[in-house]
Amino acid sequence: MSKGSRGGFPGGMGGMGGNMNQLLQQAQRMQQEAAKAQEEIAAMTAEATAGGGAVKVVINGERQIVSLAIDPGVVNADDVEMLQDLVTAAVNEAQRKFAEMSETRMSQVTGGRGMPFGL
Repeated sequence: MSKGSRGGFPGGMGGMGGNMNQLLQQAQRMQQEAAKAQEEIAAMTAEATAGGGAVKVVINGERQIVSLAIDPGVVNADDVEMLQDLVTAAVNEAQRKFAEMSETRMSQVTGGRGMPFGL
C-alpha cells in the first residue's frame, strides 16, 4: 500500500498549486475591490448637526472639515462655551458617521473580515 512519490497528497503538487493559484487570484481581486472601495471612501462626505441643527458640519474623505454652518441665533458672547460644545459635538458626530460609513463600505469587500494586505 505504497503512496508513491507524491507523498500522499491527492493530485500531487499540481492539486496544491491549483488551489494556491485560486487563492492568489482571489486575494488579488479582493485587493482590487478594496482599492476601489478606498477611492469611493475618499470621495465620501459625512454631515452632522448639533443643537437641533444650530451647528452643521460636513467632513470629507480625509476627515477634514469642508463646511461649518452656525445659526446666528446661537451666537451669544456671554455663552461662548455652549457654541464651542455644539461645534465639538457636531464634529465628533460627523467623524463617527464617517468611520461607520467607511467600515460598512470596506466590510462589503472583506465580508466582515479584516484585510491582511495592509490596505
